[in-house]
Amino acid sequence: MPTISIAERAGQVGSTSTSDWIDVTQAMIDKFADATGDHQFIHTDPERAAQTPFKGTIAHGFLTLSLMPLLATLTDEPEIAGVRMGVNYGCNKLRFLTPVRSGSRVRGHFKLLELVEKRPGQWQQTVEFTVEIEGQDKPALIAEWISQIFV
Repeated sequence: MPTISIAERAGQVGSTSTSDWIDVTQAMIDKFADATGDHQFIHTDPERAAQTPFKGTIAHGFLTLSLMPLLATLTDEPEIAGVRMGVNYGCNKLRFLTPVRSGSRVRGHFKLLELVEKRPGQWQQTVEFTVEIEGQDKPALIAEWISQIFV
């Protein structure tokens, strides 16, 4: 995979990338329910969920949000050279706009909003993150994802 320096990446503010599509399966939803303890029927009971306006089970909003790192790896963005570690710092303006139905395909859109050095070797990156649902006009979610990158 190609690499770029952190300074080169900082010069790419405004750039965008899109991930490959991934399937959101019922098995994925069930594992997330087990991991979080959120077994609300709209996520885990296809028969009951079919009786709701969703017409079937839907992924947890936080499951959709948690796909951010996976979807980021499925873009053609080059790696930043010399990274010792990266950590999540939080989100701004997170909104869940459209439920992701079990069996849907989603992909991520990423726009670099800011990359600034906070301390020597510690950079803060803000990325607009949007999850698109295949065949839907409205996205599943939109957020500003903030992370710290240590080089």
